[in-house]
Amino acid sequence: MADGATEVAVIGAGLSGIAAVIALRRAGFDDVVVLEKSAHTGGTWRDNAYPGCGCDVPAMLYEYSFAPHAWKRCFAPRSEILDYLRTTASDHGLDRAVHHGVEVLEARWDAAAHHWVLRTTAGTRTARSVVVATGPWHRPRYPDIPGLDTFPGPVFHSARWNHDVDLTGRRVAVVGTGASAVQFVPEIQPRAERVDVFQSTPQWVLPKPDYALPPALHRHPVVRRAFRGQHYWTQEAIGLLLRHPRLLPPLEAMARLHLRRSVPDPALRQALTPRYRFGVRRIIASDTYYPALTRPNVRLHPTRVASVQDREVIGADGTRVRADVVVLATGFRVGAAPFALHGADGTTLARSWERDRRAYLGTSVSGFPNLFLLPGPNLFSGTTAVPTAVEAQLHYIVSALVHLRAGGYTSFDVRPEVQDAHHTALQAALRTTVYNTADGSGYYFGLPGVNTFCWPWSTGRLVKRLRSFAPDAYLWSTPPRRPGSAPLLSHAAGEHRREK
Repeated sequence: MADGATEVAVIGAGLSGIAAVIALRRAGFDDVVVLEKSAHTGGTWRDNAYPGCGCDVPAMLYEYSFAPHAWKRCFAPRSEILDYLRTTASDHGLDRAVHHGVEVLEARWDAAAHHWVLRTTAGTRTARSVVVATGPWHRPRYPDIPGLDTFPGPVFHSARWNHDVDLTGRRVAVVGTGASAVQFVPEIQPRAERVDVFQSTPQWVLPKPDYALPPALHRHPVVRRAFRGQHYWTQEAIGLLLRHPRLLPPLEAMARLHLRRSVPDPALRQALTPRYRFGVRRIIASDTYYPALTRPNVRLHPTRVASVQDREVIGADGTRVRADVVVLATGFRVGAAPFALHGADGTTLARSWERDRRAYLGTSVSGFPNLFLLPGPNLFSGTTAVPTAVEAQLHYIVSALVHLRAGGYTSFDVRPEVQDAHHTALQAALRTTVYNTADGSGYYFGLPGVNTFCWPWSTGRLVKRLRSFAPDAYLWSTPPRRPGSAPLLSHAAGEHRREK
């Protein structure tokens, strides 16, 4: 690469970004930089510091394959995951690659030079290839509630928890009942004077078998692999049910039994009972959420918040409650572009995705050469562990970059017909799964009626597809011809030709 240029720039130093640098270095890519807007690594596990934050995937599945960890419990808390990520980054010498406090504001593809121009808070730099590792849980979603901006007390999102606000003896209004609320409501209930939980949609909640893992387990590799395998195949079995909704009744019965045992009050139980199939929304597991809702100082309001007037939070059904603090548990803008990405024709990724959000194997987007999304659209099921998908993607990304380097090319772009064929097959497969039995809205639908989150097949198939890199799916080329220079070499569909 020329002076001042980088071969690969990784955006974000969370779980995906850390894994990306390690994978690239192992493949012989030493000219790699990581641009991280925060002063610390950790990504979503750095940002989400709300009480009770933890992983809802078994801990032994939530680790890199190259860095097994002696997890203390079946489900790891946020503090242990964050420590694991930072320790892994340090052990692999990532400190030399990460540029902290550098936020990428814009990226533009330079068609003449065949590289990306990155405008950052620390100036402008270029990179031959870019890996966007900001993840889908990056940008909090703030609801548009009339009057919320005039509330006289503290208001904050669960993903930006304000630890300077003491909730002891305070009246707290919680807006939303997603995965974060399920975790933090039981934590704040004992010290708050009152907790009012506004629920627009009830959740399916399974029991959470969170138990201490014996230290001896991690000292015996064979036993550890067997235990991890048990967790993997349990997740895959649930995934099978989600892909074939007719098999779901036993799982739904388990969730209903969990609700009946946890909530004695019939009226409250009725309000907490979903009217949709299990798996339509994100799967949640908890043994503490339902009991917290039965406490004398907690009140569930099965209605969305319509407005805020002074210190009153008002539900769509007319419910009015006074609050000292408002906590927004309203999730994330899943899949939103983290910054302005301008492709080959100058169009931004956000504009391209306004009507049709798609990517080839959740990794490459046609019209955006030398760019990878880690992870991108339609890569997760309700049961696939993030590290598994990310490592499979990285195998694919490394294969692409090795081909780029070995072939003497400087750019590659997925063929639009290949991307379209993949998208058509994926959406067709999704139609028979439980993920698409909703009304075309909710967590999985980044566009109205279009599922932009879920992978409709097994985790095994996901890994297999991403481990089979096909160069013929891309157009390969060198920079445009200049006067007196050698002609352009382009490779498409397995053929080499000289372009005039």
